[in-house]
Amino acid sequence: MRLKNSYIRLWFALVLLVIGVPLAKAQEQDSVQVLTLQEYHRLILQYHPVASQAALLTEQARQELRIARGAFDPTVSSKLYRKEYNGKEYYNLWSNTLRIPTWFGPELVAGFDKNSGLYLSTENVLPPEGLSYAGISVPLGQGLFIDERRATIRQAKLMQGIAEAERVKLINKLLLDATKDYWEWLQQYRTAQLYQEAMELTGVRLQAVKARVQEGDLAAIDTVEALVALQDRELLLQQALLALQNARLEVAVHLWAEDQVPLELQEGTIPALLGAEVNPVTEEELAELLAAARINHPDLLKLGLKGEQLEVERRYAANKLLPKLNAEYNVLQRDFYLHPEVMEQDYLQGNYKLGLSFSVPLFLRQERGKLQLTKAKLQANNMELVQQSREIEYAVLAAYNELQALEEQLELQQRLVANALALRQGEQIRFESGESSLFLINAREVKLLEAQAKLYALRAKYAKAKTTLFWAAGEIPVE
Repeated sequence: MRLKNSYIRLWFALVLLVIGVPLAKAQEQDSVQVLTLQEYHRLILQYHPVASQAALLTEQARQELRIARGAFDPTVSSKLYRKEYNGKEYYNLWSNTLRIPTWFGPELVAGFDKNSGLYLSTENVLPPEGLSYAGISVPLGQGLFIDERRATIRQAKLMQGIAEAERVKLINKLLLDATKDYWEWLQQYRTAQLYQEAMELTGVRLQAVKARVQEGDLAAIDTVEALVALQDRELLLQQALLALQNARLEVAVHLWAEDQVPLELQEGTIPALLGAEVNPVTEEELAELLAAARINHPDLLKLGLKGEQLEVERRYAANKLLPKLNAEYNVLQRDFYLHPEVMEQDYLQGNYKLGLSFSVPLFLRQERGKLQLTKAKLQANNMELVQQSREIEYAVLAAYNELQALEEQLELQQRLVANALALRQGEQIRFESGESSLFLINAREVKLLEAQAKLYALRAKYAKAKTTLFWAAGEIPVE
């Protein structure tokens, strides 16, 4: 009767090993906290310093645009000059000007001058109540279609898109590293669980073997064989627990709370056991990924927007080849207040101040050099865009090929596990009928454990490869 009970206990232990999750472990799952990949991503995007730094890129670009728009702010200037010598008032010169730049080039100008004194120059003699003016300054050559202010603001607007692309790139890299660490954590957790179960079941076998030795059914040396197997499982478990602890630390590095407070994984926190299953990417989905990468990949977006910036710079450099020809017209009137007759034609033709200015460098070496340099930069950027497009396409295809290869390897490994399980079960039946030995059973179980551990490693590698595929295409999906 005792011998029969020993067989029953040994068989029950082997059934538990086949199932892979002991009942005790299933009960423990009720007391643990599962950190899903979605929750993991949410915490990273919400509080990680790199994610916060990436968000600041958008804010920096917004402020750069604000700075560029400052070039179009109206300006008010006022100048007062006074000279008095030997008790005589030589002159008082008071000049006030308002300039309002426009988005299409010309400037609106208004001002008020009031001068007095005994020794005023002829051009500074004004009516006692002062003289006001209003008019426009128009660039007719250089600066007519584009100038430094308009070029700067267009480049600043494009910079917002570049900052957004850089933000996506930083987030993608962060999610790639963090997600790979998560899958590594899951692999080490499953491996440690596997060896923990194997060690417990080997302990059950050791007790069963001792009982059979006492009854004279087995030789005493089989007890040593069972004990060696138990010690081997303990060693494997210690190594797996160390790898699990290090994997937990790698995952915890990515977890932060508000105000850049680092978080640690609680002892009872485990990864979600689902998520690394094989889910093949079809050729149609691959084509969609490639099409999306050509349009939305952050590296390509950055190069495209940089090319637009260089095109603005090229237009501005070409405009600098034109001569500077500026015309300014101001209508004049006494004092500061607007009088109705100012708008009459006779008044406009008889009370005005007109100015023309012209200048051009004789050799234009600086301007021509700047234009050719910008053209060279633009050409280099276009070539880099072509090369980067090709590299991204190849990276996506390479990741897809690796994913397909891993799918085949997983299928083979699953069959290998099934075969190793069948061999172990067959060896168990032979052992119970007296045709095998405990050494052969342990050897079969070692092969089974190695196959199961490799299966977990391949599943983690598959999950990492799929993450790499989406990263290569330009954006890691986050639910």
